[in-house]
Formats: sequence, C-alpha cells, structure tokens
Amino acid sequence: MAISISVVLLLSVLAVIFLRNGGLKISHALVCLLLGFYLASTSIAPTIHSGLTATADIVGSLRP
Repeated sequence: MAISISVVLLLSVLAVIFLRNGGLKISHALVCLLLGFYLASTSIAPTIHSGLTATADIVGSLRP
C-alpha cells in the first residue's frame, strides 16, 4: 500500500511539473489517465503491479 501511494504521488508531481513546463498537454495527461484505468482492469494488472513492486524493492535496497 505504501509503495503504490508513493508511486502515485511521484507520478502526480511529475505530471504537474510537465504540465507547467509545457512538455505535457492536458489532452495527453487525460489519455495517460484513461490508459492507467483501463490497464488496471485488464488481466495484465497483476503483472504490472508485481513488476513495479520488484523495481521498488531493488531501488529500496540500493545504498548510496
């Protein structure tokens, strides 16, 4: 749960930065949002979730 909230927060911050810099249009953001909702309801959603969890574990285990 904490990982998914962190990812959502990070992606939201990146989207706001891109919107303010003009690199991301509102229409592009809406398409990405809809794609995320559709992907969440497909059978590939558990695979995406486990891939993100594994990536977060790897990044979390790195020591600077």
